[in-house]
Amino acid sequence: MAAAGIAVRPVERGDFDRWLPLWDGYNAFYGRSGPTALPREVTDVTWARFSAADEPVYALVAEADGELVGFTHFLLHRSTTAIAPSCYLQDLFTAPAARGRGAGRALISAVADRARTAGAARLYWHTHETNRTARRLYDEVAELTGFVVYSHPLG
Repeated sequence: MAAAGIAVRPVERGDFDRWLPLWDGYNAFYGRSGPTALPREVTDVTWARFSAADEPVYALVAEADGELVGFTHFLLHRSTTAIAPSCYLQDLFTAPAARGRGAGRALISAVADRARTAGAARLYWHTHETNRTARRLYDEVAELTGFVVYSHPLG
């Protein structure tokens, strides 16, 4: 599914140079830039996973007028509460200049289609509570479950 003028498709190896500025923008939004930037190795391994046959990590991009304007990364995983896999939408980003044109909604819809095709029982994601722009969209397309996410550092 795509919004007017926006096409969603799987990322291709040749997209790296157009995907990278979006990835950098996404990471900067979450405070991962400059001295807190992800190591380049994380970016390189993440990118390689998208095309590795043995990885359950996938990427879609939104394209408009020949430019990449957004992406989503998602993964399929097992669950202890269902036999069918779950789909976790880990990353979603739309270039600031393209916001409000339907790219985010189209990307979520495309992930939902792929999750259904894979036999997933559910699609879920989380965002920061202060991300009001994204939450307006999420409130329209999904249910806020009320679960709170905790993170325990291991290193």
